[in-house]
Amino acid sequence: MKLSDITGHDNAKLRLTTMVQNGRLPHALLLSAPEGSGEMMLARALAQYIHCTGRQPSHSDSCGQCPACLLHQSLNHTDLHYIYPVLKKGTETTSDDWQPQWRDLLTKDPWMDFNTWQAMLGNPNGQPKIYVHDAENLRRKMALSARTSALNIALIWMPERMEPATANKLLKLIEEPEDGSMFILVSNAPGEILPTIYSRCQRIELRRLSDLQAASALANGSNPSPDQLAAANIAEGNVTQARKILSKNKEQEKFLDLFTQLMRLAYARKVSELKIWSEKVADLGRDAEIRFLNYSQRLIRENFILNLQNPQLNYLTNPEQQFSARFHPFINERNVEQLIDELNLAASDIAANGNAKIILFDLAIKTIILLKQ
Repeated sequence: MKLSDITGHDNAKLRLTTMVQNGRLPHALLLSAPEGSGEMMLARALAQYIHCTGRQPSHSDSCGQCPACLLHQSLNHTDLHYIYPVLKKGTETTSDDWQPQWRDLLTKDPWMDFNTWQAMLGNPNGQPKIYVHDAENLRRKMALSARTSALNIALIWMPERMEPATANKLLKLIEEPEDGSMFILVSNAPGEILPTIYSRCQRIELRRLSDLQAASALANGSNPSPDQLAAANIAEGNVTQARKILSKNKEQEKFLDLFTQLMRLAYARKVSELKIWSEKVADLGRDAEIRFLNYSQRLIRENFILNLQNPQLNYLTNPEQQFSARFHPFINERNVEQLIDELNLAASDIAANGNAKIILFDLAIKTIILLKQ
């Protein structure tokens, strides 16, 4: 994987390649980023860049053609050692025990969706961890001289999931590194890493991808569709979350239908039918109710922005656009904040185990009043 294959993070790429070119690589590097930002792909591309034997000193990317690059691309480079959270298997569980599943994940889902990894481990509700025997196994590997390059690299995914004993052993490896060794840690929750490990790493914090960058990633570099742009906007640049949104088209269609019903019934002041509507939404269950209310907040915001008559500011799917074309004039500066506040309050009350039917019916009645403003 080459650095040019990675979406965004141009400043981080420049900083990392400059470190390599100037021979100033730290022995422990922490890449932290919001989930779905491509942080693991960047770490893999950096490792390939370090090991590449075909690049010129001033080149800002690996060549992609030398034996080292080909080994990286086939996941067979002997001087790159992966450590990652796994489920317990036997008495001395290590990452190597799950190597076939890991290679499958890297090949099929380089964005590294943790939920996908849980499912591949055979238990979607399991709690994968990095166990102490991984640290011991890594110590043996790093003590050996690199076979085909000048540097042994340990790439550790989600170090925040290390058991305390693992973290303490890894700390010793980082404090007293073997010659010719480097640790690259990739985290979505750096605040949960053992503080003494965190303090000994040179840290590079990656920003989330922009909505357009995430949408382009969804489109594999092509021009993104309106649905992809909308999904990237909803997911706030999280590519893995945006993919889930796109795969949940049926739920989105259902939410749009419920939102449409609410607004039409509220505008027509059909109180009895709004009571039936509130019962219907309450039957979805708490988590789905909260997702619907969050979805409704987004549609209110998007309809308000439509009044600015600048299409580039909007992220709506085609069905949402069709409804909003006539609805958006009813969302204005007099009611937009109150509508969003009421939707947010309803979501908070339902999350606190309030009676969903009462909360949703109250929301519907308030919507009648606010739409007339």
